Amino acid sequence: MGVYEEKKEACGTVCLKYLLFAFNFLFWLAGGGVMAVGVWTLVEKSDYISLLSSKTYAASAYILVLAGAIVMVTGVLGCCATFKEQRRLLRVYFVLLLCIFLLEILAGILAYIYYQQLNEELKQNLRETMTQKYKQSSHEHVTRAVDKLQQEFKCCGSNSSSDWAESVWIRSRDAGGRMVPDSCCKTRTDLCGRRDHPSNIYKVEGGCITKLEKFILDHLKIIGAVGVGIACVQVIGMVFTCCLYRSLKAEPY
Repeated sequence: MGVYEEKKEACGTVCLKYLLFAFNFLFWLAGGGVMAVGVWTLVEKSDYISLLSSKTYAASAYILVLAGAIVMVTGVLGCCATFKEQRRLLRVYFVLLLCIFLLEILAGILAYIYYQQLNEELKQNLRETMTQKYKQSSHEHVTRAVDKLQQEFKCCGSNSSSDWAESVWIRSRDAGGRMVPDSCCKTRTDLCGRRDHPSNIYKVEGGCITKLEKFILDHLKIIGAVGVGIACVQVIGMVFTCCLYRSLKAEPY
């Protein structure tokens, strides 16, 4: 009977090992996905981040990159711990899983908080940023971001094209008689911004503020969904780790 019980325990340990190995492989792939989402946010959409006064959106992306990198390292460590059957390594692996879990919870909380305050922030800051900093020598990044925003989202001005009437640049001689930036034009050519007729420029209800808000909210949902998905997978991994840890005999000292 004792031999049967030992064989049963050994079989259970082997099953747990392979389950945990499969989990770690998937976990490693997921870590790459998490890091890719964070890097994409920071690289591809970095221009839009410069239009926001709050750093919460960027912070959420940085946390995702950090969590993704740790996840990939942890996945490799988990495979080593599983096959070497060392309880010490399993303890380190469990602690790392817990740290990543807490990081993702933090990113989720930041994303949720920012989700709630985004509309108010855009209303307060976007119009002022566009009218006061566009085409100013020390704010080239804002100029690039505004031009990209208006061209990609086919909009003009924060709330409407008339917002540009208060622009420091439009009122200056440097504007060359333009009524709106050339990036407002449906077909962008040099000095096309001199004519602000609806046939020439984008006239979108709600202006760029509604477009940018929708974009950021959709992106925050992606960040949140990725974080929650990985966090759920991690809980399973932690359970497997605890089960394997308990099934292994204590290491001799």
